[in-house]
Formats: sequence, C-alpha cells, structure tokens
Amino acid sequence: MSVPMLKIGAVLSTMAMVTNWMSQTLPSLVGLNGTTISRGGTSERIVSALYPSPEEGWQIYSSAQDADGKCICTVVAPAQNMCNRDPRSRQLRQLMEKVQNISQSMEVLDLRTYRDLEYVKNTEGLMKVVDGKLKVASDNPRSLNPKGFQELKDKVTQLLPLLPVLEQYKNDAKMILRLREEVRNLSLVLMAIQEEMGAYDYEELRQRVLLLETRLHSCMQKLGCGKLTGVSNPITVRASGSRFGCWMTDTMIPSSDNRVWYVDGYFKGRRVLEYRTMSDFVKGQNFVQHSLQHPWAGTGHVVYNGSLYYNKYQSNIIVKYHFRSRSVLVQRSLSGAGYNNTFPYSWGGYSDIDLMADENGLWAVYTTIPNAGNIVISRLEPQTLEVLQTWDTGYPKRSAGESFMICGTLYVTNSHLAGAKIYFAYYTNTSSYEYTDIPFHNQYSHISMMDYNPRERMLYTWNNGHQVLYHVTLFQVIKTSGD
Repeated sequence: MSVPMLKIGAVLSTMAMVTNWMSQTLPSLVGLNGTTISRGGTSERIVSALYPSPEEGWQIYSSAQDADGKCICTVVAPAQNMCNRDPRSRQLRQLMEKVQNISQSMEVLDLRTYRDLEYVKNTEGLMKVVDGKLKVASDNPRSLNPKGFQELKDKVTQLLPLLPVLEQYKNDAKMILRLREEVRNLSLVLMAIQEEMGAYDYEELRQRVLLLETRLHSCMQKLGCGKLTGVSNPITVRASGSRFGCWMTDTMIPSSDNRVWYVDGYFKGRRVLEYRTMSDFVKGQNFVQHSLQHPWAGTGHVVYNGSLYYNKYQSNIIVKYHFRSRSVLVQRSLSGAGYNNTFPYSWGGYSDIDLMADENGLWAVYTTIPNAGNIVISRLEPQTLEVLQTWDTGYPKRSAGESFMICGTLYVTNSHLAGAKIYFAYYTNTSSYEYTDIPFHNQYSHISMMDYNPRERMLYTWNNGHQVLYHVTLFQVIKTSGD
C-alpha cells in the first residue's frame, strides 16, 4: 500500500509544482504582470525583428537617376495583413498554442490521477485483508490450508488490475518530466523575444506597425502608376471548384467593399456566390447566391463599383448585373467581337471576351475578324458600356495564355501552362508595345483566369481549381513638390 501511494503523491506534487511555475513565470515573460522590461534593444533591432527579410516588408529601392538628376525609386508594398505575418507574432502564437497544449495535457493527467487514486482507495480494504493473511501465513505456515491458500490466491487475483494503474503512474511521471522540459524551452524562447523587443510592449508595437501600415497604404494609393517589373510567389487562398472559373473582389477605387465573388465553370452558368469577407470565402461560409438572368461565357468577368460585367453566352453582348438590386442595368453588343470560341485564349473555354479594370477604368480585351485574330483593347464607359477608345495590339490572341491591365498597360502571358511568363506589354498611353520577360510561378499548371485588382495591387488567378493571389512590383517615379 505504501508504494503506490508514494507514487501518487510524487505525481501530484510534480504537477502542482509545474502548474505553479507556469502561472507565475509565463505572465512575466510575455509582459502581462506589469513588470518593467529592460531597455536593451535598439530601433534597428526592433525593425529587423519585425522584418527579418526583404520579402516580408515594405521595400524602397533607390534605382536610378533621370536626366535631371532626380531619384527614381521602386516601392514594393506588402499585403494589408502584413502584421499578421510578422514572424514574431507567428512565433508568439505558436508558443501560446504550446502552452495551451501543455495545460490540456496536465488537465488530462490530473483527471486520470484522480480517477486512479479513487480506484486505489477502493482497493485499500482488499489490500489490508491480503496483508493480514500474509502475516498470519508468515507467522504460522501450518495455518495456511488448501482452502485458505485458494482464498489468498483469489484475493491476489483481484489486485492484479492495480498493476496497469501503477504502470500508468510510471508513464505519467515520465510525461511530467517531458512537460517540464518543454516549459523550460518555452521560457528560453520567450525571454529571447523579450530581450530582442526591448522596452516595447508587443501589443503596443503591433498597433504602431498597423497604424504605419495603414498610412503607407494610403500613401501608396496616391502614388502614380508604374510599370510592372516583377510578380511574387503564389499565395493559395483556397482550393475549390472545377478546373475553370473566376473569383474577384470589387476593383473600384476607392471602395470599402470587402465582398468576394465566386463563379465556377466557363460557360452556360448562372450562379454567382457572394461572400461577405475574404475570411468567409476562405472558410466557405456566410455567402448568398445570385442567379443571373442570362448565362455567361468564359471566365473574363469583373466586378466594378458593385456590378458584375460579363459576356453573355453565345453572343458578343456585355451584360452589367447590379448585385444590390439583383437586376440587369444594361447590356450592349461589342461590335465585331468574336465569340463562341472564335478567338479564345490558348486554353479555349469561350474566353473570346475578357473584361477587366485597372486604375484608369473598365476595359474589354477581345479580337475581331478584320483584326486578323490579334488582340484588341477597348476602354468602356461603365454606365452605358459604350466604347470610348480602341487599340489594335498586333498580338495574336490564340497565342496568349491570359492577359490583364495595370495602369493602362495590357500585359499578356505566353501560355496558360507551367513555365508561363509575362511576355508582351502594350501601352495605351503611347500606342506602343514591347516584349517582356517577367517570370511567375504557375503552381498548379493551368491558369484559366488572371486579373489585376487596382485597390489591392494584386493579381487574382484561378489555377486548376485553386484560387491564388500574386503581389506585383511596380516601377514608379515618385515626384516631390519641388519637381
């Protein structure tokens, strides 16, 4: 009886010590108990902690000088949720998850120990009986007749279930040692974070970064248009739907609309799903369904100022569908435009007419028979869908994988398959073109939609049933008031 009770006492004592240590030490390590943090860090160390590599933060490069000696800079802006990708924030969240896992493990140990302790208490009387019989047999061996021996054997058999309980105690004791070692490692990591972050409270620093980020994004929107020089690695937002489709947010500037629209398939469909936020889209929740009066063709739809613009199936008609009123506001034929797989992109899919928006407004990319299948760009009036101006790029549409507009420039990819790159650029402001060589990673090897969102300065793509984002790098000349 004394041995198992000692084991129980040791386990409970160790659990109490570890729990007490965690409750007293962890709050001070993460700055929750009001203790003063050492002012050992410098501002440079804090910045390096928040942005350990150029890929994760704002980048401003002094690139060149123009003929007048003015500095030409490149500004690369990260995503709006940059602070959430801060590696220190990620590390702290991981540490808190570990602490939670340890706490849960200790709760399990506590419950199991309590249950087994009750079992041991219930067998205490039986153990006393066995102990008494063994003493009698030891003092007077002749008193142990066959019947008495069988009774003693039966009593011992009843005690056999106690063996796995004691074995579990041994395992629990080992687990306590592991938990104690993990808590010790946690304390070392947390102290390192505390030392590196210096005098700043983490949450205060995070709020300051968010404020700075908001101001920088506001500044970014005031910058002039730029030339595309790079595309980031892909960010897979969700894997959903068929091989072909379209997804988007409102491209109107400025706008506070955070809804996401999702269109699966490339022809004869009518269903459009509207998600309240990007977070809801990722989780596949909180959405409403719109049923269009006219079916669509292709994946070249765009949402602009609360309305969906799309190509009506088996026609060159553009339809403007208003989400709030759930009605068609206007529809208009795009004169001479090919349709019904006459002049699609290289992947087919009724992609004859591709609608898109950028900083300069609403555009249609298509081709006609008089243009010999070369890409035509038309700027549209959003209210009436009237064609305002048209350019012939001279680039064959069937040789293009996809295309998108940034700052009045059409960028064309040379393929929809793996190994694709941005190969051609047409500048509507000068009616000129050039061949480019801007690679990007086609992660899922079949892009059926690629559109630029000027609000977020990101590329939205549908890649083989995956909804994917890319950041873009624009080369910009920043002018000062003295220029």
